[in-house]
Amino acid sequence: MEEDADYRIRFSSLCFINDHIGFQGTIKNSPSDFIVIEIDGQGQLANKAIDEPFPEVSKIPPEPDNIAKKPKLDFQNGTFDDGNNQEVIGLARCSQGDHKLQSDSEKEDSTTGGNSNWEEGKTDLLSCFLDEKTNEQLNQFALEIKEQWNLKRESVEATPELSLGKFLEKNRRAAVHSAVRQKFPFLITVGKNSEIVVKPNLECKELCHLVSEEEAFDFFKYLDAKKENSKFTFKPDANKDHRKAVHHFVNKKFGNLVETKSFPEGNFKSGNNGNVITVRFREKVHTPGKRPLQGQERKVVYTAFTLRKENLEMFEALGFLAMKLGVIPSDFSYAGLKDKKAVTYQSVVVKKVNPERLKSVEKEMEKKRMNVFNIRSVGNALRLGQLKGNHFDIVIRDLKNQINDSANLRERILEAIENVKSKGFVNYYGPQRFGKGRKVHTDQIGLALLKSEMMKAIKLFLTPEDLDDPVNNAKKYFLQTEDAKGTLSLMPEFKVRERALLESLHRFGMTEEGCTQAWFSFPHSMRIFYVHAYSSKIWNEAASYRLATYGCKVVEGDLVCLEEDIDDHFSSSKVHLVTKEEESANTYAMHQVVLPVLGYNILYPKNKVGQWYQEILSQDGLQTCRFKVPTLKLNIPGCYRQILKWPHKLTHQLSGDHDTAVELEGSHIHAANFSLAISFDLDASCYATVCLREIMKHDV
Repeated sequence: MEEDADYRIRFSSLCFINDHIGFQGTIKNSPSDFIVIEIDGQGQLANKAIDEPFPEVSKIPPEPDNIAKKPKLDFQNGTFDDGNNQEVIGLARCSQGDHKLQSDSEKEDSTTGGNSNWEEGKTDLLSCFLDEKTNEQLNQFALEIKEQWNLKRESVEATPELSLGKFLEKNRRAAVHSAVRQKFPFLITVGKNSEIVVKPNLECKELCHLVSEEEAFDFFKYLDAKKENSKFTFKPDANKDHRKAVHHFVNKKFGNLVETKSFPEGNFKSGNNGNVITVRFREKVHTPGKRPLQGQERKVVYTAFTLRKENLEMFEALGFLAMKLGVIPSDFSYAGLKDKKAVTYQSVVVKKVNPERLKSVEKEMEKKRMNVFNIRSVGNALRLGQLKGNHFDIVIRDLKNQINDSANLRERILEAIENVKSKGFVNYYGPQRFGKGRKVHTDQIGLALLKSEMMKAIKLFLTPEDLDDPVNNAKKYFLQTEDAKGTLSLMPEFKVRERALLESLHRFGMTEEGCTQAWFSFPHSMRIFYVHAYSSKIWNEAASYRLATYGCKVVEGDLVCLEEDIDDHFSSSKVHLVTKEEESANTYAMHQVVLPVLGYNILYPKNKVGQWYQEILSQDGLQTCRFKVPTLKLNIPGCYRQILKWPHKLTHQLSGDHDTAVELEGSHIHAANFSLAISFDLDASCYATVCLREIMKHDV
């Protein structure tokens, strides 16, 4: 509990910038007392009906006609086309949909043939690229490797290899790499400058110990093809331990590239009922402004909708939607997280689900205190931060004066509101950023992830509170036993995240490597959320230190943003370091001062605040941290955040028990009978609870 006490002291010690007295009251007495409505980039409220198509994230202009087209390798006809075909080199004849293994009867009628005829393919594509002698050497090399595997002999010498020679032209080189791997999936190719060297594929050999040779070869062909939106399915397997071994192999070797899932398969033609393991490529993170290769543009279905949820956590809502739609949580994208104990409206985009499919589950959503509407097709996913801000309608109840304050409460309320309208508030990250747990907070999990302490992060996530309920009892059992399977049987169904993590731990084991794989049961947005929580905690402390050290005066070494419209996503090139002369001339105002949110691409202030950052990072063991966690596919570039912010369009009204408006002039109000309804807009990434804290001078 020491860590918890330390955390509470830190948050309650966050400072104020206004000098009014404030008042006390309670918020979120019910979800309807706290309404959050997202404001999109065009200023449209998410709860309003949308008549026009949803704006896409970015439109990539078509390539000019005079752009040189890349040559194409046609695996069907065995040709190499240097003409004007816009497709890049195809890496395999892999289907757009499922890449399922055929049954024996199907293979007999197949025009493409099975893997067993690798020695005598109908069309030897490699003859297009290799001279006759090199081609013969390659076939002989492949035959020897295959025979050695069949005899189960282990080579006592160094791994054998064969050079195919040098290929100076890049596209031709890529075609040779792919042609070799498609014809001989038990071989790999390695580039050395312009030379191509062939070696045995030891990972393929290892997989052959777990599944049939045919399955192993087809799997590596699928991997090499890298066909977007395609799937590979192993044959049905009723042996759970064997399936676990296959899951473990694929995720251990290729977890950064693909993800695996098990599904029941009762109608497979072979009659071998059991579960099948399906493999698919992980979603690539879109880099804004980066042009995709011609011929590889995505043709994924994206459906946008407005999500209304009540007293429901965001990840729980998306988990339920994912289950009903037959997708995974990472298929959803959104601009920002919203409060749990509230009624919230926000835009969400789901991929691989068409509008008709989404509309078919509308009724089921209502049972979970959710609604989906404004359903329409769009061209892209949403990005975090892709919003203008949020509108809030909040009711503060149980109004009363601060302790030992006997002044007119109405006057206190009016004074407080006018002060914050005029002077703003400190732009702290709100307490919900760090979770509601008393023992463990999200920033502690984020710190463990940054230090690559995967097992510690798992245990922190599954640390129970001092409560006697099914969820916390399940967590207690896990910490005592590390038995993921047993804990899974105790964990309630509605705890979607906990169950996903436990299922992965059961599959991969409670090791550092297994814990790393388990974190991939969470979507990328959630994995990075924990790291952002740690960065947010440091920013809060930095802001308090900056104000305590220098007050509201802009000083030498401060960082200021020179843009008029400031958000959290501007580059370091727009940040200026205040000089001594500029401090003396009062060149800049406090609203321009920013502090860095931790990351690998930020500048630090050149004054006591910058020194403070370095000392804190050293204390937390991050003095050499590059703010990248490759094993979890997390890159944290960092950003900048204004120290001060202001609410927009702030209105308020005092109301009685019977919704009678109360004038602000006159005698004292009776606290028990009146509430304060307050409405305002905040910029993206600002917290209403923080703004209310400044107004009330009271933790809410």
